[in-house]
Amino acid sequence: MATSSSNKQHTITVCTDCRITGKPCRPGLELLARLNESLAALKQPLDQDFSVSGTACMAGCTRPCTIAFQASGKATYLFGDILPDQDIDDLVAFAAVYADRADGLTRQAERPRGLNGKTIARVPATLLASELLAERLQ
Repeated sequence: MATSSSNKQHTITVCTDCRITGKPCRPGLELLARLNESLAALKQPLDQDFSVSGTACMAGCTRPCTIAFQASGKATYLFGDILPDQDIDDLVAFAAVYADRADGLTRQAERPRGLNGKTIARVPATLLASELLAERLQ
């Protein structure tokens, strides 16, 4: 099962708590479970490369469910209006493309069709401060 681990290079974060209602987000919890199942079923390499976790409100309340794809040194993608029962295959397909890109950048035409119109943001790549410090110490 794909779970949070420090040796995983990529992170998928799903909004599982709604700030507006103050309650757990049922679609987010369902999406989290389905992503874990789908990545685990693929076996290598995606299940070993991605950690999947939930988090409190991601401020995408007008476009639930929200989900982020992140990795150090890669662009971060935030998607909204994700439907747990319809978008799993497209999210897994995007994960494969994202993992394959050194910078994480994708054009809209390269993303699965089911994610069209669901991109909320693409945040420029950053390196984690801990990685920069480690490089300086070597």
